[in-house]
Amino acid sequence: MHFTGGAIPYKEICFLKSEIFIQNKKFEYYSSPILNQYNFKHAYFTNSSSEKFLQVLGNHFNQNFINCVSNQIHSNIISFGSNSQEGSKTDADGLVCNKFNQNLWVYTADCMPIFFADKKTRNVAALHCGRKGLEKNIIKNLVKIFDNLGTSRNNLLIAIGPAISKEHYLVDKKTFKEFYRKGENKNIIVNLTRTEKDLFFNYSNNLKEQNLNQLDLKRFAYRQLLNENIPYTNIDISNLCTYELKNEFNSWRRNKTTSRQWNFICSQR
Repeated sequence: MHFTGGAIPYKEICFLKSEIFIQNKKFEYYSSPILNQYNFKHAYFTNSSSEKFLQVLGNHFNQNFINCVSNQIHSNIISFGSNSQEGSKTDADGLVCNKFNQNLWVYTADCMPIFFADKKTRNVAALHCGRKGLEKNIIKNLVKIFDNLGTSRNNLLIAIGPAISKEHYLVDKKTFKEFYRKGENKNIIVNLTRTEKDLFFNYSNNLKEQNLNQLDLKRFAYRQLLNENIPYTNIDISNLCTYELKNEFNSWRRNKTTSRQWNFICSQR
């Protein structure tokens, strides 16, 4: 049964900020309260991280764990961790553990890093999800994989990490219309109340004059999760905007950087 009608219990929250020192270098990261509550090791790193430090960072959190990194292509493709072990990346935007010794890494610079964790089976997954991922239903695809792994929707925890806010994610009207006509987004729009539509499509007269619209990626991801019957109490959404926090995060929309921040979740019993 899809979540339709009524007010959306949507809330962005503060994630816990921490720091670690390795080889005289400071690394800062954020973590989700709900994943911490159930003892899932994970980190949404700031721009203090880079790919060359993945091994040392992984070893800090987990000795003898294998780092799994995909070659992200803005798709809806999801791969198992063993297909993306060190030295053998595969084209995918989602990673799911299939062994209990894997660190699943995704990199972002405005798109959403989204972690999934089954509090009963301890299976985990990591998604890189932006506008294209939402259009192509990557969230729906991942929930189906958890179904096949025997996960109950009530046991599935989700944390949406730092990503660009709608105030800074502006798209032209053609892109905007294409987005809400595709996949699960079309079903979401049809079932919105007038109040909810105002929340999704809140744009100023100034933006209208420029033929631009704000696109709220976090809110759409949240609504797609609700449509998959994930309880809203199982979902954490970070209030951090990668565009605004220029001292902490890389942002492609802000300055077209090729630098990224790294995010990982660990599969362990």
